[in-house]
Amino acid sequence: MLKILGKLPSINVRKVVWTCAELDLPFERSDWGSGFRSTNTPEFLALNPNGLVPVIQDGDFVMWESHAIIRYLANRYDSGAVLYPDAAQARARVDQWMDWQATNLNQSWTYAFMGLVRESPNHQDPAAIKASCASWIHHMRILEDRLNQTGGYVAGDAFTLADIPMGLTVNRYLKTPFEKPDLPAIAAYDAALRQRSGYLEYAANGPT
Repeated sequence: MLKILGKLPSINVRKVVWTCAELDLPFERSDWGSGFRSTNTPEFLALNPNGLVPVIQDGDFVMWESHAIIRYLANRYDSGAVLYPDAAQARARVDQWMDWQATNLNQSWTYAFMGLVRESPNHQDPAAIKASCASWIHHMRILEDRLNQTGGYVAGDAFTLADIPMGLTVNRYLKTPFEKPDLPAIAAYDAALRQRSGYLEYAANGPT
C-alpha cells in the first residue's frame, strides 16, 4: 500500500491525500513534521535530504516534492487519464497552472499568511503584510479572469490535477482574515470544489 509521510495540516501533504481520494487510491499516512515526528533525523533525511514533507513510498519507490508526487500518482494510477490528460496541449495547460500556483501565486501570499494566520513574529511588519495582501489579490484576479474564460475549472471545463493545488490555495485565501474584493468566479469555483468528497475531507479544513 502507498505510504505517505507528512502531517495533515501541511497544505502540501493535503495535495497528495486529496489526489489519492480522487483516484480512489488506498494509502497509509504517518505524521511527520513540526509538532509531530521530526524530519531532521537520519531516518527521514535518507528519504528526503531537504527534511520536508510530504514523502511517499510506493513499494521501493520513494519520492518527494508535492507536485511531482501528484503527477506521478496520476500517471501511474489514473488509467483513464482524467486528472492528467494524455494530449500534449491539454497536459501542458494543467502543468502551466500547477507551476503558476507553486511560483507566482505562492510567493504573493507567503508573508501575509505567515503574519495573519501563523502569527509569526518574523512576519509582523504592517507594510509588508499590506503589500503581500495586495499581491495576493492581484494574483487572485488573474485566477478570476481565467475561471471566467473556462466557465469551470482552472485548466478547462473539467476538473483536473491542477485544481487540487489551486483549490487548496483558494481555500487558504478565503479563510485568511483580510479585506477582499468580490470575486464571483472564485466563489463559484470554491462552491464547485465543495461538491467533491476529497475536498471536503482533506482540503476544507481552514487556512492552515
